[in-house]
Amino acid sequence: MQRQDIIQLLHRYNTGTCNEREKALVEDWYLQYELKEIDDLGDHDCEADLDKIFKNLPVRPRKVRSLKTWYKVTAAAAIFIFITIALYFNYSPQLQQQRIIQKIASATTPGSNKAILVLNNGKQLVLTGANNGQLATQGNAAINKTADGKIVYRATKKSQLAPVIDYNTMLTPAGGTYSLTLSDGTKVTLDASSSIRYPVTFTGNERSVEITGQAYFEVAHNKAQPFRVSTNGQTVEVLGTHFNINAYTDEGATRTTLLEGSVKVSKGNRLAMLVPGQESVILSNAADIAIKNADTETVVAWKDGLFRFKRADLQTVMRQFARWYNVEVVYEGKISETAITGKVQRNANASHVLEILVKLGIKFRLDGKKIIIMQNS
Repeated sequence: MQRQDIIQLLHRYNTGTCNEREKALVEDWYLQYELKEIDDLGDHDCEADLDKIFKNLPVRPRKVRSLKTWYKVTAAAAIFIFITIALYFNYSPQLQQQRIIQKIASATTPGSNKAILVLNNGKQLVLTGANNGQLATQGNAAINKTADGKIVYRATKKSQLAPVIDYNTMLTPAGGTYSLTLSDGTKVTLDASSSIRYPVTFTGNERSVEITGQAYFEVAHNKAQPFRVSTNGQTVEVLGTHFNINAYTDEGATRTTLLEGSVKVSKGNRLAMLVPGQESVILSNAADIAIKNADTETVVAWKDGLFRFKRADLQTVMRQFARWYNVEVVYEGKISETAITGKVQRNANASHVLEILVKLGIKFRLDGKKIIIMQNS
């Protein structure tokens, strides 16, 4: 916007001939600045016009020092517009997006430590509000909730009778995450919208669990009893190691990423061995196993309380956003091909993520708890 454009815009506002978009521009611009002392600008010819604007504003600031001070503030705001806006017609859409961001932020909350534990008899324990200490006993194991909000299984005295295997299931909702320690000492962290089914104590010559969604494992070493994780038709076998499995069905592939040790990934008659820093990728409805180098820091960022993206596409970002903030995301028209890189704390307000997208030219609107990604014009 050129200086002459601003003068004309102020004149149209004073004479009542500007449209609603122009009126909103002047009023929003004018009211966003706090009063402060600045150098004398000395152009008294504008005071009458600015006085008219002030009198027509729907909301007046609480403190009024003098018309001259108001003129100083308005002139400073004009300098701000010169720097940040090339064309004033671009200002209102940006302002509109900021308002939508605030609506989304006020309607959502970031995820937190919450899950449901389903016992062998079907009884459900809501872990978020459960007291610390022993919650239940299952078979030869006691289930305890620790002070830092984790579930720990501790094997009790073994029965002399033939072992009866009891299974428990932990479920995290959208916007939930939880950690547990199995009876063998293996540590598991579940991401949002995930689950793990496991025996309360491990017997026989293997330790087997099943998962959905995403989970990070730190498997206790036991050479005599391999640890196996099943999901989406694939099996991961380890003796003792650290790895991440992303098996969300809407991701289009199951990814197993190795951080320490070694793992064997199999599906059907296909088999692959991973070394630290590698990941296996099995596309949905396919048996082939692709091996790739992995950005492990990005893969496990969720476990460390971060959103972390490196040239991720918009859909990948929004799938994580939707699971963590428990919202629905839909797309209107062609999906933007923007590559997104950034890092945000997962406990941050939703506005922090959305503001990054706005800066990249992504536009959206809100319909209830549904975020609609709009096609760029």
